[in-house]
Amino acid sequence: MSSGIEIIEEAAVVDQPEEKAEKPTKKTKKETKTAAKLPSKRYQSISKKIENKAYPLDEVIRLVKQNASAKFDETVEAHFRLGIDPTQTAQNVRGSLQLPHGTGKKVRVLVFAAGADGEKAKELGATVATEEIMAQIEKGSIPFDLVIATPAEMPKIAKLARILGVRGLMPNPKAGTITTDIAGTISARNHGLIDFKNENALIHLALGKASFTEAQLKENFMAVFQAVKAARPAKTSGEYIKSVTVASTMGPGVKLDYSELH
Repeated sequence: MSSGIEIIEEAAVVDQPEEKAEKPTKKTKKETKTAAKLPSKRYQSISKKIENKAYPLDEVIRLVKQNASAKFDETVEAHFRLGIDPTQTAQNVRGSLQLPHGTGKKVRVLVFAAGADGEKAKELGATVATEEIMAQIEKGSIPFDLVIATPAEMPKIAKLARILGVRGLMPNPKAGTITTDIAGTISARNHGLIDFKNENALIHLALGKASFTEAQLKENFMAVFQAVKAARPAKTSGEYIKSVTVASTMGPGVKLDYSELH
């Protein structure tokens, strides 16, 4: 009898359903997602070298160059936080400036021009728009940094306005990208002429490459700083430039003490 009972008890154990694995909770998923976004060990190591304070410009440039240790030539950028109300059209900031030492990047230019203007654009390394390129743009493929057009060609671009506008590439007379001087405009862009405008209350501008000398980056920054100051909207009151941070593509930001800059 005892052996029979033992067999029954053993069978009962075998027939019990396996315990289901616990499903990850929403909290667990969130924690996993957050962990995946943590900065790399390299970034964290570099960040420890930077104190939570504002540095003078010379020191900012030195630290940013020193910390640009990626395997490619990183871009150095300045980030301005402005005391504007971006919901007010009159307080939006827009401007252009010539960087003394350029951006260090070859500008990919698309030109809408015919005849001699189109031929000159090709000679200067620009791409002249074709029906095929326009079809690619309509599909969302826009491998260009700048779009320039002559006034006569603007009707041709009308159907691309929405797509180019979203990317900030729609030719605009205020930006000098609708012009009869195609050759002069391309040349200026290749030699460091850049545009800027606020995104919400922020402005992001390239200062050059990490391979630039400290003097070159400093001169480029001063040109940017003066241009942003000069573009202050008339209806803005109070502190206009709230903060300035400089960083390389893969490096941490370094706060700038701009109180003594003029």
